[in-house]
Amino acid sequence: MWAPGEQVSKLSYFGLYALQHRGQESAGIAVSDGSRILVYREMGLVAQVFNESTLESLRGHIAIGHTRYSTTGNSNWENAQPTFRTTASGHIALAHNGNLVNTAELIKSIKNDAANRGELLSSDDEIIRAGVSDTEVITSLLASSPDLPIESIALEILPKLEGAFSLVFMDEQTLFAARDRHGIRPLVLGRLESGWVVASETAALDIIGASYVREVDPGELIAIDEHGLRSSRFAKTSQRTCVFEYVYLARPDTLISGKNVNAARVEVGKTLAREAPALADLVIPVPESGTPAAIGYATESGIPFAQGLVKNSYVGRTFIEPSQSIRQIGIRLKLNPLREIIAGKSLVVVDDSIVRGNTQRAIVRMLREAGATQVHVRIASPPVQWPCFLGVDFATKSQLIAAGLDISEIKQAIGADSLAYVSMEGLVSSTNLPKQKLCRACFDGDYPVDPPEALMHESPLLELEVLTPVHHE
Repeated sequence: MWAPGEQVSKLSYFGLYALQHRGQESAGIAVSDGSRILVYREMGLVAQVFNESTLESLRGHIAIGHTRYSTTGNSNWENAQPTFRTTASGHIALAHNGNLVNTAELIKSIKNDAANRGELLSSDDEIIRAGVSDTEVITSLLASSPDLPIESIALEILPKLEGAFSLVFMDEQTLFAARDRHGIRPLVLGRLESGWVVASETAALDIIGASYVREVDPGELIAIDEHGLRSSRFAKTSQRTCVFEYVYLARPDTLISGKNVNAARVEVGKTLAREAPALADLVIPVPESGTPAAIGYATESGIPFAQGLVKNSYVGRTFIEPSQSIRQIGIRLKLNPLREIIAGKSLVVVDDSIVRGNTQRAIVRMLREAGATQVHVRIASPPVQWPCFLGVDFATKSQLIAAGLDISEIKQAIGADSLAYVSMEGLVSSTNLPKQKLCRACFDGDYPVDPPEALMHESPLLELEVLTPVHHE
């Protein structure tokens, strides 16, 4: 955010609050008053990390913020963002959404450059310590040149980064934003009356009263300072926006490529009803991300819609919790069936995706215990069969139930009476983008960048026992 005269720390706080769903491990804000940068970051949710006095102490007119869940690097304070480095002319702070695939090569480059300058990096140097995040590597690269301004260094460094990255970073005077050449993770530009805002989703712009201008283009570097906004290209565009943003990651009130995510999910539900009909009394969603598709399914099928599961809004997303044991406990904490609605009923249960299968297995069991006579599971995305190494937390085949079982076996494993997924064509048609401009790798293995070799040869290790559906008379 670059906004003279505004309380940028508080605006950043509210923007991060709107983006809390994208990460729950840590949060941080960096601000500059034009002469120095202050950074405050801590483990926990946005509302836990910041309070009134903390935000009051972060004074300036430039700010960046971040909420994190780890896909590389350990889940600890050292890897919380924004990161911070000293440069030859001042300091730099940086926040990153995505995941690089060539981090090891970049670290070697940093070591070689240091050696050429006659510097020796010790074994405990921050950039080569165990568990280092790719964000630390990017920050160190941007801070490494003694002779060039940050903008020039960025245009030199960004083309060398391989993988997914949406970045915001700043020195004392300038705000920068950049998006990888594939545009895998989202990044949007907004306008305040007194300045500019860059955020992962348009929902963050809405909450602080900023108007949506456009998406940051793939392969684009934006710089904002007292002279205004300027744009540079550091790579040729080859767009492959993550389709899982439409499925699950993004808030339903966000726009992606001009398409409202909620509308896209409702359309997928309608398509799912046509592709996989079921005889049932009620359509119920797995809240919250399954709700739009369930509404679409009910509308298209004519089966009444009902809220059969109550969600505890104070429990975070179980999908992005780092510990499997916490995730399983979280499913029970998060959802509870409404017995008076579902008892004696045949149900269509609509969810956004099946990744590990634990959530669906627990839900089917809860619904049967609450008296459901049949449970027909319908999924508003294709089977997740391939790991993601580009910023979504299913990085190995051992985490993916569909990598080792076919649909009939998954149906048995989760205990459903029937199971069906929407087709790839049905999912793609709900977006504003053609198939070739979407990263669909988690569904079909067609990656925009070459995957790490070890990832592709791992065998799936399934954790679920097979359940036989129990029918209540």
